[in-house]
Amino acid sequence: MTGSNSSVASESKIHPATTVSNIKSLIPITLVIESGQYNSWATLFKLHCKTFLVFDHIKNKPEISSSDTNKPTDDWERLDAIVLQWIYNTISNDLLHTIINKTATAYDAWVAIENLFHDNKSARAIQLMHKFSNTRLDGFPNVSAYCQELKILADQLANVNAPVDDDRLVLQLIAGLNEEYDGIATILQQQEPLPSFYVARSKII
Repeated sequence: MTGSNSSVASESKIHPATTVSNIKSLIPITLVIESGQYNSWATLFKLHCKTFLVFDHIKNKPEISSSDTNKPTDDWERLDAIVLQWIYNTISNDLLHTIINKTATAYDAWVAIENLFHDNKSARAIQLMHKFSNTRLDGFPNVSAYCQELKILADQLANVNAPVDDDRLVLQLIAGLNEEYDGIATILQQQEPLPSFYVARSKII
């Protein structure tokens, strides 16, 4: 009985984050500087940080002072190193070399990436909105590729604080169709309320 209790006590001390052997199996996105995947990457990353009880390592700047009471514990430093490894293992080499810092905490790396993707927001938003508004089915091999590009552009716009709501996304999806899809385009645009993007995509396909 004593041995069993010792085993339970030992297991209870294992932090969930230390059990993750391959973060890329959980976050199958490699974030690159020129991509529209930051929002997806960040959403997945935050989700898994919450799941493994380390969300505070990217949410809050650690308060570290010279006093012994405010120095990080060995356990905290280990967990922070794990989260920092997760960040480094899910970004491209170019992005890694851009933000890596030998004294950085996980929070520092997280903020550096966030700032990098939010730089020059206004100019980037204008460029993306122009591209979004001029995307047409004729420029793609099939409807799936066309829909995917619109969704990527919408995600990129959200990343620069110029989000496109679902109605606007659906209207652009319809507007970019060619004559072959006139029938379904008419049906979709006359629906009240408009169908969601994924429902409209499914019907068009």
